[in-house]
Amino acid sequence: MSLTLLLAPGLAGAVAGAGGTSDKLLAQIQDTARRHLLRQAENAGLREPLFDVEVIRSAKPVPACGEPVQVEGIDTRTPSRMRFAAACRTDTPWRIEFVVRAHVSASVAVAVAALPAGKPYAAADLTLERRDVTATPDPVSDLERAVGMTGRRALRAGDVLRESLLAAPLLVRRGEAVSIVVRREQIEISVAGEAMEAGARDAQVRVRNVSTGNIIRARVVGPAMVEPVGTSLSTQSPE
Repeated sequence: MSLTLLLAPGLAGAVAGAGGTSDKLLAQIQDTARRHLLRQAENAGLREPLFDVEVIRSAKPVPACGEPVQVEGIDTRTPSRMRFAAACRTDTPWRIEFVVRAHVSASVAVAVAALPAGKPYAAADLTLERRDVTATPDPVSDLERAVGMTGRRALRAGDVLRESLLAAPLLVRRGEAVSIVVRREQIEISVAGEAMEAGARDAQVRVRNVSTGNIIRARVVGPAMVEPVGTSLSTQSPE
């Protein structure tokens, strides 16, 4: 995936407060924070992320260091309040912690109109909009990823779609008539069954063979279609 780092206009050197921290060290901390945010955005698959980063100056003077100061993230889980440490590892070492506040925006999937829970999403149901996602866990930026999935809860128009709220649509429902299909080379056998559990694609569910009454474990392979897990249509005794 190609990812470009964008910075909010006029905020390339934003800092807050006053103190003894040099502008050079502040810029180093800010750059380290941006790289952390960029990695997080890339891992999350965010489209066109933009960061507004603010470093809070230390209230105490920063001692001189005879070698380049090392900056590392201590806690970067919450962009709105991250912690970084600047350290000098000379004969007179020192270590000072800094708070970094960031706002993150990206092009993410939002609901065009109200969408009920459990309804498979169509392409027309969703659109990409730039939103502040600083406090939004796992927003979805890939519309193709969401189309065909269902929502675990209802969405209002303009709600941001979240990865954890997506679910694969059920292809088999409990009590539904299904086809139990066995394929061997060029031969395909299909018998009638009844689903005893609901399942999405690739889920394993219990299915009753209507002709024998036997209960088998089967994998969902399509709408109202399953295939036995193993090679037999009657691997278990009837319940």
